[in-house]
Amino acid sequence: MASEPPPGRRDGEQPWGARVPLLSEAALGPGQRWIHSAGFNIRPDLVGTARADAECGDLARLADHGCRVALLSHQGNHGDGSAQHLHYVADYLSRRLDRRVDYFPEVASPAAVNRAREMADGEIVLFGNTRFHPGEQANDPGFAQHLALLGDAVAVGGFSKAHRSHASNAGLLAWRPGYLTDGVAAELARLAPWAGADTERFSIAAVGGRKPEKIEIGLAELAGSYDLVLPGGAVLNALLAGMGYDIGGSTLGTEPDRAAQAASRFLRGRGRDRVHIPEEVDVARTPQCNGPPKRVRVRDGVPAGYAIVDFAWRPWALTALDKLASRGGRAVLAGPLSYYRGGYTHSTDRVLDAFAAPAVDALLLGGDTNAELPWSGPASTGGGSALQFLARGTCSVLDALRGSRASRTQSA
Repeated sequence: MASEPPPGRRDGEQPWGARVPLLSEAALGPGQRWIHSAGFNIRPDLVGTARADAECGDLARLADHGCRVALLSHQGNHGDGSAQHLHYVADYLSRRLDRRVDYFPEVASPAAVNRAREMADGEIVLFGNTRFHPGEQANDPGFAQHLALLGDAVAVGGFSKAHRSHASNAGLLAWRPGYLTDGVAAELARLAPWAGADTERFSIAAVGGRKPEKIEIGLAELAGSYDLVLPGGAVLNALLAGMGYDIGGSTLGTEPDRAAQAASRFLRGRGRDRVHIPEEVDVARTPQCNGPPKRVRVRDGVPAGYAIVDFAWRPWALTALDKLASRGGRAVLAGPLSYYRGGYTHSTDRVLDAFAAPAVDALLLGGDTNAELPWSGPASTGGGSALQFLARGTCSVLDALRGSRASRTQSA
């Protein structure tokens, strides 16, 4: 990954425009009560711990200075009931940090506030899953105010949720001064070479996966700054459906209506000429989606009882991938383009091969993507947040930090 600042940026200048307060610049000391807003969202089987690992340096620094750290994080979703208790995360962090991280299963109760007030200097306590509460994802001010009672200042980590204005990150900053963690600041600096347009290098972005922001941010905005965008997964399915093709039982991702609306907006706007739309797709029987794939023409529609699991490349797209691999350039992969876990790897492997070429500066985005795909090159734990930063040069949480009390104090 590029280590020098991009052209036109001076050493020490923040790569995200207007300054935000940094934890590295805060005067830390014993007895200070800090809320560390993290974004682990890791499963109990601990497959893919990069998001937790990325927070460890800042957690250790706060604790080493004697700060009392109330740690907030999320897992799953409130709406579908997938949120679980986070005791396994506390156990993992204890091993990773080589110090005890206690787990307190509540987060917005009087008992949680009392536990935070009773913390010892240098102690880290992981409080209950914020997504047990509907106010978290709704960024409810009342819920954010309750969370603010756990500390006096906020260390804003959790890059994986930096594109979302939730109560435990942006909402907290209405009540407490906030400081961007060193881990997130370093992540943003690493992402800078892939942000915006690059007139000197050929650029390809591959956008797959199941989340609607892959269309809203990744597809819609990267099409304006990258030479070619390769959609796959639910992103491609939504585009095909929006173009009037029958996609059978193919998934539109975690929020089908939102994905369909985003695809419709994109198809009415600009950038469509930079997007690869296959003429043939591979389908498999639902609901298991296993067994040998069947190739069908897009215009003929997906047969009943089948779903799209992969696609065939059009010749000009393969030429573009060969050009990237041989001549060099930059590339981003945000989510698998095919149903990779099911063994349908054709389109995704072709992209991975091109992106792994020595002349290519390639980056994988998202904790789920990193855990699922065989990739040992540069990677970011942020999915939607990294896409938002690459497309806009900022993230929702950075905008919130600029309006925090700490930012206003620095500007005074």
